[in-house]
Amino acid sequence: NENGWKDYAADKRSSKTILLNRVSATEEDRILTTDAELNRVLGGGIVPGSIVLVAGEPGIGKSTLFLQVGLQLQNTSTLYISGEESEQQIKMRADRLKASNDNFYLLTETATNVLFQEIKKIRPQLVIVDSIQTLQSNFIESSPGSVSQIRECAAEFQRFAKETNTPVFLIGHITKDGSIAGPKILEHMVDTVLQFEGDRHYAYRILRTIKNRFGSTAELGIYEMTGDGMRSVTNPSEILITQKEEQLSGSAIAATLEGIRPLLIEVQALVTQSVYGTPQRTVSGFDLRRLQLLLAVLEKRGGFHFGIKDVFVNIAGGLKVEDPSIDLSVICALLSSFEDVPLPQKVCFAGEVGLNGEIRAVN
Repeated sequence: NENGWKDYAADKRSSKTILLNRVSATEEDRILTTDAELNRVLGGGIVPGSIVLVAGEPGIGKSTLFLQVGLQLQNTSTLYISGEESEQQIKMRADRLKASNDNFYLLTETATNVLFQEIKKIRPQLVIVDSIQTLQSNFIESSPGSVSQIRECAAEFQRFAKETNTPVFLIGHITKDGSIAGPKILEHMVDTVLQFEGDRHYAYRILRTIKNRFGSTAELGIYEMTGDGMRSVTNPSEILITQKEEQLSGSAIAATLEGIRPLLIEVQALVTQSVYGTPQRTVSGFDLRRLQLLLAVLEKRGGFHFGIKDVFVNIAGGLKVEDPSIDLSVICALLSSFEDVPLPQKVCFAGEVGLNGEIRAVN
């Protein structure tokens, strides 16, 4: 065969009409990785026959994470397909991860017809593709990365996954506005969409579930990028809260939920006299419009004059938080800096602030 997965009839499951009440409802055994965070995000492990799309910024650590996952699956035959790096580059990264696996295969190729010929030879139990944007199908004449190429290559791997019950991870790029590169149908075709987030200037990464047919989309995993690869972070609050010997103004501890995972994070605020005609409003990890709303509430309902002050708000650790429950901690940090009065370190805040200045309960 020289065309791709379409003609591998012998490897396909037979397709025939069947009554729904005759379908076995037993859940298939999942493949458990050594990565507890990935297992949690996927809903309890890798589902056989599933196809998972993982997207993230360049250099965020997608390739490192899934190379590490594949190398640590000692009893699972894994094929790692790379269209972006050479075999030597991947070997160097594997050596840095200090992990080895006798069942780990490597293929640096982008033509899908060649890929499926190799897949038929070694019959892997798990396939990782890095990345879907580099693949090229000979059914489509356009260049790799085009909408039609991405759609066709993803469709071929989808058929392969479903017909052989082999799980497939597709690593994908994102555009400059943060959306997944390629056609929207790519997200509809796959079973699970994961987004790998974080700031390259910080060590911490978040693996977030956007779509999951086999589990909750409220789960997320937290990692720390180290010299030896990605390390799972089981208690992120320990590293997100700065340990200070002396109390300083402008710092408040917030209780928030990331997915269904409770976190304690540090909100930092700095309020200074403005030296420009228009006061500055700068945020990192928090919504600027939400900050402007909270400042207006303090001005109108509290009588604090922020109109002549520069205001800076930062969520420590490089996290991005959209949960309205941190409103109260932002306000407390602002007032602490405004009055230059430190807050007690043993107190955390959780509450949404309304336009009338009332504090609303949050779940």
